[in-house]
Amino acid sequence: MGLIARLSRIVPLVILLAVVAAIIYLVVTYRHSPARAKEVLIQVFTWVCGVLSALFGVASVYAFFDNAPAVLDLTLSFMAVGLVGLAITRLCNRRFLKHNPHYRKKRLAATTHRRWPWQR
Repeated sequence: MGLIARLSRIVPLVILLAVVAAIIYLVVTYRHSPARAKEVLIQVFTWVCGVLSALFGVASVYAFFDNAPAVLDLTLSFMAVGLVGLAITRLCNRRFLKHNPHYRKKRLAATTHRRWPWQR
């Protein structure tokens, strides 16, 4: 029963992330293309899930040292959602790049710029 109670507390966060994802996807699809929308969505959610995990991790440490078990339980649940979201976005990124290799970042060729007094 305790697991169901924990999961019910994180439902609003998951719903909020899903709504934000849908809005981002629709806007970028309208402006560019579905492939570009997926790339942007993956980048945004990788960043968001990483930041959420870090913030809730810091809050968990603070709750642990403040001896607040209810807050610790809640922040650990939220941090777990952030970490699971981060893992999912990394897997989606890997699959996206497998099917769309032209979106990979290419290495730039090294260039040399000669400066004074060596210009010629």
